[in-house]
Amino acid sequence: MPILNYPILVVSYADDIRATLALVLSNNEIAAAACSTFCEAENMALQGLYSGMLVDLASIVKAKGEEKIVAYTLASFFPTLRVRSFGPALVPMSMPGSAKQDKNLDDFLNTTCRVFEPRKLRSFRRHPVTLSTVVVYKGEEIRGVTLNLSWAGTFIVDFAAERFTVGDSVCLEFPEFNCGVQAEIRWIRPWGMRSAPGFGVTFTELGGPLETVFPAILKSRKEFDRDRLVG
Repeated sequence: MPILNYPILVVSYADDIRATLALVLSNNEIAAAACSTFCEAENMALQGLYSGMLVDLASIVKAKGEEKIVAYTLASFFPTLRVRSFGPALVPMSMPGSAKQDKNLDDFLNTTCRVFEPRKLRSFRRHPVTLSTVVVYKGEEIRGVTLNLSWAGTFIVDFAAERFTVGDSVCLEFPEFNCGVQAEIRWIRPWGMRSAPGFGVTFTELGGPLETVFPAILKSRKEFDRDRLVG
């Protein structure tokens, strides 16, 4: 039985090394999503769930421009093991200034990746924007406020977030702009934790007035607002 329910992203510019990394995971009964570039890995992470990233150190060193930005963004989002391949043997390698990583593949797979909650990479940067909201849910109008906002969704502060269920459809209205949007609840944070209670939603259709006002609210155009560390 595999130790992970979701694949590991495998990234290397070299075909033979990429194949070796994927084979090592296969031998451990773990699915590999092999990628020849970091941008390819980013696109996959935007679409599906992954448990971590296994990457050829030489490829990170060689990455330039957008590729380097994406490489460091992915490494900050997923558990990452940087390695050098010596035939079938993988030797973990660290980089100056990079975050600590596991000292061997077993710890990486069986400990770090196992406790990581697989999730999709965010499509757009979250901005700390506060807007009054009205959530229309099962005929009830619930007042709230956004904690952050992006082109893809928002987090709404709600002290009784447990009333909702992940997957629920809601209509989210922004009275200040006299417009609204359909959304789906993706996750819930109950009251009693060290962070603001509420729920995160993904916009299911963003158009009309919001397409016009969002650039002014977020101070960014949609095509240039990817969720990356720098750039």
